[in-house]
Formats: sequence, structure tokens, C-alpha cells
Amino acid sequence: MIIVEKTDPHHPQATALLQQSHALMQSLFPPEDNFYLEVGDLVDPSIHFFTARIGADICGTGALKVKEGYGEIKSMFVADTARGKGVADAILRQIEDTARDANVPVLKLETGTLLHAAHKLYYRHGYTDCDVFGDYGSGNSSMFMEKRLDVLGHD
Repeated sequence: MIIVEKTDPHHPQATALLQQSHALMQSLFPPEDNFYLEVGDLVDPSIHFFTARIGADICGTGALKVKEGYGEIKSMFVADTARGKGVADAILRQIEDTARDANVPVLKLETGTLLHAAHKLYYRHGYTDCDVFGDYGSGNSSMFMEKRLDVLGHD
């Protein structure tokens, strides 16, 4: 069973996964196209940080950063040993539920052009391509996606 819960990103297993994610991004993309948050940044009050675990092992991470008018998905990563088991789906559902509870009308994300498994995950959950948003530039390694959520007070 996959358990998704709010977690301190400084938890040793969570930090180890985040470091794996950062190393992967650094190996795939030039430094100017890496937009991941450092572990210390994930404790900001505007961020809801989640981990997924199977048994006692943390095997995935994901975060929701609540911004003015939208939420941004950050720090999605699943350990190699847990891929294909529904971990990313479970984390993404938790992020979406948390966003709805916070009355966030739309979720947005930036992901790397080479991260094809991530693209499939987001498309499967109803995300569509969108324009650059926030402080991002239109880097060659980035693609941008969004999903409108059904929340009270919004169309």
C-alpha cells in the first residue's frame, strides 16, 4: 500500500530522494535550465511537501507551492525501485486534493523536455501544455503544463 503524507523535507530518506532528483536534473539539463528547489526552500510556509512510502521506505516526493492565483507542482520524483507502482499518481492526487482544499483554481508546472515518463503522467491526469508562467524564461529544456481544478468560487 502507498501512503502519501506531509513530511519534513529534512527527513533523511526524503533528502536522499531529493538529492537523487537534483543529480538527475544536473546530468540531463544545463544549469540555467534547472529550476528545482533546494531542500531548505521546501520548508517555506507556502509549500506543502509530501512523500510517498511503501512500508517504512520513502519512495517518492512531491510538493505544492501556493502562489497568487495558482499552485505550482514542484519536486516530483520517484525512486527507481518504485517506478511503475503508482507512486507518482498517488502523490499527484494528494497535491491536487490539497490544492482544491486551498481553493487553488489551477495547477501549473515546469518539467524537462527529456522527462517523457513525467509528460505521460501529467497528460494522463488531464494536464495540457501551456505558455511560460511566473519567473520562468522560455528555456530550450523546459515545457510547461497546467490543469484547471474544480474549486468553490471559480469557474
